[in-house]
Amino acid sequence: MIDATVSASGNDTCRVHAFHDDALGYDDATAVAERIRTGELHPVEAMQAAIDRIDSVEPALGTLAFSDVGRALQRARAFGEHARGPEGIPRLAGVPSAFKDNVAAAGMPTTMGSDAVRASPADSDGPVVRELSATGVIPVGMTTTPPFGWTAATERQGGRVTRNPWDVRRTPGGSSGGSAALVAAGALPIAHANDGGGSVRIPAAATGLVGFKPSQGRHSHEPYSKNMPIPIVSQSVVTRSVRDTVSFWAAFESRRPATKVAPMGQIAPAPDRRLRIGMVEQSPAGGPTDAATLTVLRLAAQRLEELGHRVDLIEAPVPSTFENDFKAYWSLLALATSTQGASLFGEGFDRAELDAFTVGLAAQALRRLHRIPGVLLRLNRMRRRHDAMFGDRDLILNPVVNHETPEVGYLDADQDFDQHMERVANWVTFTPAQNVAGSPAISLPAGAAPDGMPIGVQLSARIGHDRTLLEIASEYEAAFPFARIWE
Repeated sequence: MIDATVSASGNDTCRVHAFHDDALGYDDATAVAERIRTGELHPVEAMQAAIDRIDSVEPALGTLAFSDVGRALQRARAFGEHARGPEGIPRLAGVPSAFKDNVAAAGMPTTMGSDAVRASPADSDGPVVRELSATGVIPVGMTTTPPFGWTAATERQGGRVTRNPWDVRRTPGGSSGGSAALVAAGALPIAHANDGGGSVRIPAAATGLVGFKPSQGRHSHEPYSKNMPIPIVSQSVVTRSVRDTVSFWAAFESRRPATKVAPMGQIAPAPDRRLRIGMVEQSPAGGPTDAATLTVLRLAAQRLEELGHRVDLIEAPVPSTFENDFKAYWSLLALATSTQGASLFGEGFDRAELDAFTVGLAAQALRRLHRIPGVLLRLNRMRRRHDAMFGDRDLILNPVVNHETPEVGYLDADQDFDQHMERVANWVTFTPAQNVAGSPAISLPAGAAPDGMPIGVQLSARIGHDRTLLEIASEYEAAFPFARIWE
């Protein structure tokens, strides 16, 4: 058992992290995996260090929905017997990680962050966990998420919250907030996250991490998201370095080659190609972008130009109808959850235990069902026309969210639905477009607010151009290293 490091900055923010000179040290997942591969570090040592670190930060952060450390240690001990598959040892073999509480993993309960879903252990791994496990990571458990991942803070009914290690009074974002908090605090090198409207990129931005949402077609889907009218959920990870994101997707693609989009292939850390980038400062949805976020965005644009890329200010290339259409689709999915919960999430589903936000979304959908055909028509049209919206530009640069990270309670799960909707819709204004389009996007920790809280920027690309994003992100990271929580 170790003690978490708690520090107060000059701005009176309270940071919590577990970085110190143990087996994991200050290494990212790529370095940990290399030390395991060469025999310098045994997976049991790495796993025990991760468990001790989680124990030290968990009381302050509240990141785990389910702990499975016993089996994690067993798997680490059995590493030599099971690490090598027919294709050899996976790139991230033996690295401690975790799954988000909305995918099926054998022996662990999946509750979708909701009291309405019975916490029954799964009989077998679902398709997403099978593909994630093929990269070699060993899970320590399930990380927290808000009910069904609808909102952008990781808070559950009854005041159960997950906190941001950069300042425990702030949210780590959502819906992959538990994973982001663990990785940012140094308890895990890498963790699973997924994204249906920004749920990888928002927590990454709030906690100073890299959050990559891949193009649709790179992975399988869980049963509850497989048959969505418009597929919006992407599976990924949150990491402390771009190279970890690259390592993960190289390991993933080596086991599960993409069939519907071009393979990423080898990522060049310093590509020769200079890109034309459109910068969007204001979203047509929500309120104006705040001063701290604009400062970081413009700094990122300046740095990209220093690297030789061209950055031009443009208007957001999304239809004027998009905000209301996405809200309507979001509500439709909540209605399906409310009315079909037993078939989607198991017979123990209890509709009476649904949270206020899910109930409010479902009720909103019922009032507007007559509009859904038009909504689906327009969103599918946007999806088809997405690539053309780039014009002659290669990438688009914009904020991840339009204002600084709010405090815990701002998106409280028990608050009035209308207030919750207004707040989340005002904060999450830039990220949903890529989910509807099925296109890739990445959040990079490009700077900080005056009080030291991380602020991220997003780069997005045409469908299938994931490699371009990872290459420019790698170039940016090498030239302008990201801030670290222990510094």
